[in-house]
Amino acid sequence: GRVKMSAEEIPVHAVELGKNFCLYFDELECDALCKEKTLYRVLRNVNSQLLVVRPDLNVAAFEDVTDHEMQSGKGMHFSIHCYKTTTPLAGMPVAFSVQVGDKSYYMCCEKECGEMIVRFKEGEVPKEIPGESNIIFFKKTFTSCCSKAFKFEYSLEQGMFLAFEEEGYLRKLTLKKLSRKDEVDETMKISL
Repeated sequence: GRVKMSAEEIPVHAVELGKNFCLYFDELECDALCKEKTLYRVLRNVNSQLLVVRPDLNVAAFEDVTDHEMQSGKGMHFSIHCYKTTTPLAGMPVAFSVQVGDKSYYMCCEKECGEMIVRFKEGEVPKEIPGESNIIFFKKTFTSCCSKAFKFEYSLEQGMFLAFEEEGYLRKLTLKKLSRKDEVDETMKISL
């Protein structure tokens, strides 16, 4: 018998009419991401410290911030760009950017000496992402009973989450692997 194909499997959109009025189609990639909305938030860890990005020092860390510092808000007011997704089970795909002075920086992950590093690079977050990207994180609720806190899984590596790591007096933003799916790691807990 003939196999019935559902419309979901092959998303297509008309591109142009050819000279002989034939319709040409371009296949849309299933996991193409399109920016839907932007949230403006500060990111807090379990100690109520705020994530502060200091591009001049090439560092992002959770810090105790006074109300006065928060109002001037250099490097701590984040834009969380939410993308539409065709696979909602993985979590809401988001990208982070932050304004420091008159420049915008976006968060991405890069491999360095075999280790994943979180970086902030100057530039804007794209409106559309054709496929996979090192700037996308999946936003998930931290635990089922706690809907106000989240963990952010790196989209290119399952089980790797944004977290903080104590380095001297710094609580540095880092990527950390969960050893078990059901493990609860407070260093990955981020409140918006």
